[in-house]
Amino acid sequence: MARQARAGGRILGFVPTMGALHEGHTSLVARAKKECSPLIASIFVNPKQFGPNEDFAKYPRAFESDSEKLKQAGVDVLFAPEAAELYPKDFSTYVQVEGFSERLEGRSRPGHFHGVATVVMKLLQIVQPHRAYFGRKDAQQARLITQMARDLDLDSEIVVCPIVREPDGLALSSRNVYLNPDERQAATVLYRALEAAKDELARGVRDALQLKDVVQRTLSKETLANVDYAEIVDAQSFEPVVRMNKACYVLLAVFFGKTRLIDNLYVEPASPNSDGLLFHL
Repeated sequence: MARQARAGGRILGFVPTMGALHEGHTSLVARAKKECSPLIASIFVNPKQFGPNEDFAKYPRAFESDSEKLKQAGVDVLFAPEAAELYPKDFSTYVQVEGFSERLEGRSRPGHFHGVATVVMKLLQIVQPHRAYFGRKDAQQARLITQMARDLDLDSEIVVCPIVREPDGLALSSRNVYLNPDERQAATVLYRALEAAKDELARGVRDALQLKDVVQRTLSKETLANVDYAEIVDAQSFEPVVRMNKACYVLLAVFFGKTRLIDNLYVEPASPNSDGLLFHL
């Protein structure tokens, strides 16, 4: 299909997923449909990106309903390989994006990005899309994939799309289904913490430690929240920053019971020579 699309001057789009689809996924499909034709989506729960004590076995799977959702959303082709197709018995080649893979999510989930980079590389090589669409909720993942595509001269543009949220601010995630009612209510503290950071920035605060303190104090008010990390980093390097005077992320990873959720606020200068900021929640 990739060769036919290119020969016909069309733009082939690709939305990779692990299934358990929600409106965040369908927003990626909607964006891709506006910019591409034909459009391929994949469903593959990648075993290589789960640690030995993580939730691979119980990760929500709903292939039939997911397939129908993708069809209704306008996906032209669904690619749903078996693990043995992507990882045969003698499979021994992995992709490592140095630096990004060891920080934050990589530190908390050893080997996670090893598996992410490898499966995305394989999917992009198989599908050969002009554009591949990823959500910004997984900010570090999106940055790692963008870096990989650039470094390895892949012929696919990586398009990063906005977070989609529930009315109360909770970012949509396939893992939200794990939350019991009390945990679901408690999880809204993620959005409240990011909003608190946004409010401080809007008032002119630029000191990262001061902002981090505001975020941590907000999270600490929720007794069911067990913080893995709350960090403010450069949007390119994902290294910690001292002042918020360039594109940055406020990144959160928090447990509610056994469920680990991530969220972020993306902040960028309103213009090159301005102290004003744009906020993306």
